[in-house]
Amino acid sequence: MDLTLHGDNRGWFKENWQREKMVALGLPDFGPVQNNISFNDEVGVTRGIHAEPWDKFVSVATGRVFGAWVDLREGPSFGTVYTCEIDPSVAVYVPKGVGNAYQTLEPGTAYTYLVNAHWSPQARYTFLNLADETVSVPWPIPLEQAILSDKDRAHPRMEDVTPFPAAPAEGLAGRRVLVTGANGQLGRELMAQLPAAGYHPTGVDLPEFDISEAAAVDALDWGQYDVVVNAAAWTDVDGAETPRGRRSAWRANATGPANLARAAAVHDLTLVHVSSEYTFDGSAEIHTEDEPPSPLGVYGQSKAGGDAAVQAAPHHYLVRTSWVVGEGRNFVRTMASLARRGAEPRVVADQTGRLTFTTDLAAGIIHLLATGAPYGTYNLSGQGPVVSWYDVARRVYELTGHAPDLVTPVTTEEYYAGQEGVAPRPLVSTLDLGRIEATGFTPGNSMERLEAYVATLEA
Repeated sequence: MDLTLHGDNRGWFKENWQREKMVALGLPDFGPVQNNISFNDEVGVTRGIHAEPWDKFVSVATGRVFGAWVDLREGPSFGTVYTCEIDPSVAVYVPKGVGNAYQTLEPGTAYTYLVNAHWSPQARYTFLNLADETVSVPWPIPLEQAILSDKDRAHPRMEDVTPFPAAPAEGLAGRRVLVTGANGQLGRELMAQLPAAGYHPTGVDLPEFDISEAAAVDALDWGQYDVVVNAAAWTDVDGAETPRGRRSAWRANATGPANLARAAAVHDLTLVHVSSEYTFDGSAEIHTEDEPPSPLGVYGQSKAGGDAAVQAAPHHYLVRTSWVVGEGRNFVRTMASLARRGAEPRVVADQTGRLTFTTDLAAGIIHLLATGAPYGTYNLSGQGPVVSWYDVARRVYELTGHAPDLVTPVTTEEYYAGQEGVAPRPLVSTLDLGRIEATGFTPGNSMERLEAYVATLEA
C-alpha cells in the first residue's frame, strides 16, 4: 500500500493508518489496540521470521527495510513468499499466521507496526528460520554478513514447522474455538462435533477456569482463539431461589457472560452464548427472538442479565434453547430409570414445549459459524409437535417397554403443592424456529430424536 507523504523544508507528514480510507481500499477493519516500534542502529539488522496470532499493519517511520513475508498458515498457500522494500511511503497489512521478517537497509531505521491484540508472553508463535532453503528469501545483505539474534538463528526449517491454524475461509467466523462449560451436556457434544467440522476446539470448565472471575478472563491469552462458545451456566432452577444459589446463578449466568462479552469486544472475537426460554414468562403461545424478556424467577432473571451483556458484543450469536437433553443427568434419563424400577411418577401436564437434543443444538451453533449467518439472536430447539412433560414421560415409558398409564398427569400447582423454595416455571416453552431455518438449518424432529436417544439408554 502506498502512503502519501506531505513534505516541505521542515520534513514530512503522513497518515500512517486511517480507518475509513483503509477499509475503503478493501483492508479488514482489524481494530488495532497496540502500536510497537523496533529501532535498529545499523544496516543489516535482520529479524524474523515470526508468525504471531494477531494481524499487523507494518510501516517505517524513518529509514528503509527489505521486508519478507512467508505464509505459515495451514492450507494450499503454506510457504508462499512475498517481498518488497519499505520506506516511509509504503505500508503492508499482514494477517495473523503469516511470518513477518525484515532487514534494515539504512542506519537508524524505525520499523513500526499496529497489532489488534495485546502482546502477551504466553502467546504461541509459529517460527521459520531466516535461512530456510525452501522459501529462499533473497536477502539483499547475505545472512552471514547480517546482524541476527541467536534466537532467530535457532528457528526451525520448513519441514519442522507446525503450520498456524488456517485463517477462516470466506463466511466462516473462525476456526480456533474456546468452549466454556466443556464438561456439561452441550459442552461435551460441541467438543465432539467441532473437530469433525474443521474447527480446533479447546475446552475449559470449573474449577480450572471460572468465567465469573474477571481477572481469570482478562489473563487468558485470547490471541489463541477466534470464537468463544459459552456453554457454561448455573442450571439449578430451584437452587437459584436460595440466598446462596441466587449469588451463584448471577455469577455464572450474568457476570460470566458479561466478562466474555467484554473480552470478545476487546479481542475481536465471535461470541456464541446459549440462553433459555426461562427468560420469558410463558404467556405467549410461541416465543419469537424479538419478544422482550419477562423472567419469572431468579434463574430466568440471571439468564436475561447475561443475554443483555452478550448483545453488547459486536460479533455475537445468542442461541436460545429449551428442554435440553444430552449425555448426563436429564429428564429423559430420569424417566427411563423410573420406568425400569416400576415407579409410578406424577408428571406435570400443563408445561408445554419441545425437547432439544444436544446433537441438534451443537450442530445448529456450528451451522451459524460455518455459514457466517447474520449476528444476532436465534431460537434453536427440536422441531416437531408441541408436547408436555407428561407426554414425554409417557413416551419414554412406552419406548422402554413399560405401561404409559403408570405416569399420572398433574398440574404444576398440584405437583409443587406444599413445597417451599420452588422456582416459577413458564408454562409455554415453545420457540419459533423460523429465523434459524431461514439460514438453512432445520433441527430434527424432537420426538424422533427421543426414540433414538432412549434406544441408546436401553442398549
